[in-house]
Order: sequence, then C-alpha cells, then structure tokens
Amino acid sequence: MFDSLSLIVILPELLLLVMACVIAIVDLGVKSRMRDLTYWLTMATLAAVAWACADFALDGRTFYAFGRMTVSDPMGNWLKCFSAIALMVTLVYSRPYAADRDMMRGGELFTLSLFALLGIFVMISGSNFLVLYLGLELMTLSSYALVALRRDHEAATEAAMKYFVLGAMASGFLLYGMSMLYGATGSLDINEVFRAIATGRINHQVLVFGLVFIVAGLAFKLGAAPFHMWIPDVYHGAPTAITLLIGSAPELASFGIAMRLLVEGLIPLAIDWQQMLMVLAVASLLVGNLAAIAQTNLKRMLAYSTIAQMGFVVLGLAAGVVNGNADNAQAAYSSAMFYIITYVLTFLGAFGIILLLAREGFESEEIADLAGLNQRSPLYAGVMAICMFSLAGIPPLVGFYAKLMVLQALVAGGTGLYIGLAIFAVMASLVGAFYYLRVVKVMYFDSPITATTVSAPADVRAVLSVNGALVLVLGIVPGWLMALCTEALRKLLAS
Repeated sequence: MFDSLSLIVILPELLLLVMACVIAIVDLGVKSRMRDLTYWLTMATLAAVAWACADFALDGRTFYAFGRMTVSDPMGNWLKCFSAIALMVTLVYSRPYAADRDMMRGGELFTLSLFALLGIFVMISGSNFLVLYLGLELMTLSSYALVALRRDHEAATEAAMKYFVLGAMASGFLLYGMSMLYGATGSLDINEVFRAIATGRINHQVLVFGLVFIVAGLAFKLGAAPFHMWIPDVYHGAPTAITLLIGSAPELASFGIAMRLLVEGLIPLAIDWQQMLMVLAVASLLVGNLAAIAQTNLKRMLAYSTIAQMGFVVLGLAAGVVNGNADNAQAAYSSAMFYIITYVLTFLGAFGIILLLAREGFESEEIADLAGLNQRSPLYAGVMAICMFSLAGIPPLVGFYAKLMVLQALVAGGTGLYIGLAIFAVMASLVGAFYYLRVVKVMYFDSPITATTVSAPADVRAVLSVNGALVLVLGIVPGWLMALCTEALRKLLAS
C-alpha cells in the first residue's frame, strides 16, 4: 500500500505541504510590509508544483496509489496545474490590496492559500469517498479563515460566518450522500462503487436517495441555484482579494470532485443525476442572469454572473449520456472542462481590474466606480471590456467558443429535451449580455468621477496584460486547449 510509486504520485501534494510549513516558519522573521521573502517563496512553490503537475499530465498515464485511494491522471493533473497557476495570478493581483488593508501583518494570506490549494489537490486526486471529503474540508476550512482574515472588518466577519454555516450544511449533505452509497455498495472506493452499481443488484431507491444528497452538496460547491445563496453575500462581504481566491481555483476543484463522483463512480445512474443537473442548470441560468441585472455593486453582479456561468458547466455535465448511450460523453465533459478553465481565466482578469482600482481607504466595488475608466487608462479599460465581452459570449473571445462547445454537446444529444435546453441557454445568455455590456458602457461613455490616473506595480500590469491577451487569443485559437481537455477526458473515460 505504501511504496515509492505512491510517493511519486503525491509529489505535488507533498511539496505543497512541506513548503506551506516552511513558509509559515520563515515568515516569523519577515518584517517588510509587503512580506517579500514569503511572497517569493510562495510563488516559487506554486511554479514548481504547476510544473510537476503539467509534467505528470503530459506523461499521459494513470496511476493509483495508497491502495487506490488516490489517482494521478491527465484530467486531475491539468486541473491541479491550472489551479496552481490561478493561485499565482491571484496572489500577484492581491498583494498590493492586502498590504494596504493590513491583511499581511503575518504570512497567513500565503500559508492559508497554500493549504487551501493542498485541499484542492486532494479533492481532485481523490479516488475514495473519505479522501475526497478530507480534501474538501481542508479547502473549505482554509477558505473560511481567509474570508475572516481582515479581522477588524465587520462585513468580512459576517461573510465568513455565513460561508461557514452554509458550507458546513453542504458538506453534511455530501457526507450523508456518501454514507448512503457506502451502506448500499459496501465500499468507499469510487471504482468499487461503480462496479457494484453496474451489477444492477442494489436497491435503486437507496442509491437515488444518496445521489440526491451528493448532487445537492456538489451544487453548493459549484454555486448552482438553488444552492447558490452563499455566493452573493460571501463575494460581496469578503475582502476583494479573497473573493478572487475563492472564486477561481476552488471552482476547478468543484468540477474535479463532480467528475470523480458522478462520472467515475455513478455513471450507471446517469439517467437520474442528469435530470437533477438539468433542473439545476435551468435554475442557475434563470436566477443568475435575472438577479445580476438588478445589481449596482460590481462584486455582487459578478457573483450572480458566476451562478449563471455555472449553469453552462452543469449543462455540459448533463449531456454526457443520452438514452443510455455514452457516445456523447467525451465531447460533453470536455466542453464542461474547457468552460470552467476559461471561465476562471476570465474571472481572474475581471477581479484583477477591481483590485487594481481599489486603493487605501477606497473599495472599487460599485459599477459607477468604473465610470470613464477608458479616459484614465485605456489599457485597463480594454482588459475589463475583453473580460466582460467574453463572459457575455461575444465572438471572437474565448467565452463565445466555450458556450458554443457546450451548446454543440447539447445539440449532439439529438433529443428535443437537449435541443430545448440549448435554446433556453442561448436566450438566457442574451439576457445576461445586458449587465456585462452595461459595465462596458460605464467605462467608455460615462464621465470619470475622478481624474486620478491608474497606476499599478510592474508585475500586476504585466500579468493583467497577459491575462487579457489570453482571453482574446484562446478565443481565436482555442484548438490546443480544447484538444488537451478532450484527450484528458478520453483517458478518464477509458480507465
């Protein structure tokens, strides 16, 4: 059970754990306001971990370790690689903001971020119910602490409490669902659960009862309606740097755990959980887009936007098995994976601009705060416009291609239900375009509130420029990333 292969398989997790502890100790001697040594050690760690995960993914093989409790496969390794990169970008954008708000008196921002990422890695790599749950708890407990990091800020403390209470409830749903499946199948191993369900000898009602709780827990983690109630309040109340952190890499982890549970373990029950996902997707697109129109706060608007965007991801997951036939599974699940990766990329760019415009004593949270941004800084207005157009699904940006792939997967289902869902998704996107375009209108056509020029550190400026460029370039040449997702899902479904 414990051998050298097992240690190699969990090398990224081991590196993260060791370096998080080392950085916590080293930080005790750091006195600088910007915590330079802690920051650079964290960035070096994340770069090394991302490289290791990419190397494993490119190898293309699937390995199981520790008695098949963890798995290393291309899908998991790519998700882990992109999660590490997302956290690197988040910390680049967040450091000036956190320093101005006294959130870096210690190195907690960096060490808790690393522990949250470790939880993400464990979630993505888990091939056992208990391992998945341990990873989930490590990620969420670190996230609760991060939301409350600004100790003297009432809104942040309130958001942390809401996140904790609702997160505990969702974790309870997931754990109860897992316990029901364990009781029915007699195993915690996802592959064993799959084989037990595939025999057809287990009481279907018991399985569906457990499945309902699992889907509810996953919907909460993804932020799909009607389990979305935490997202607007937490996104709004948390310090903007932490909002960026909990809205980026953890979304990749939520997709990973959904794939492990629903596709690897419960695909014989696809006809049941896909129906649930369809309801969640319709509710998410409806609630997210309609509620976002009424928002004047930019963070709340993007929170409701997240709910709507997750509707598309859930639609991708719901289109894999049609009438018991899994021929469409690879295209559907790879479109969902592509969507979530490119959504995180766009989300990073949008919140990067919000963080950039915030300054000491001023939170750039209202849509009106972006008024006349183009006159003050054409570059940053351009990056924000690209991100808004991409989220709205306007060509040739990557958001358009991501939506197109999901819609193609739905239409390929061939039934009236799937085609109807595709039409509904397009109509919901048209509604959603309104509030994204409103932001662009405010930046380009409203008079600026202040004449202050926007300045940013060189690293923030460089990363923001690359971020905006990638949203555009991946829309024009999306083939390589789509091929990467397709190949990863092909190997997952073949294993």
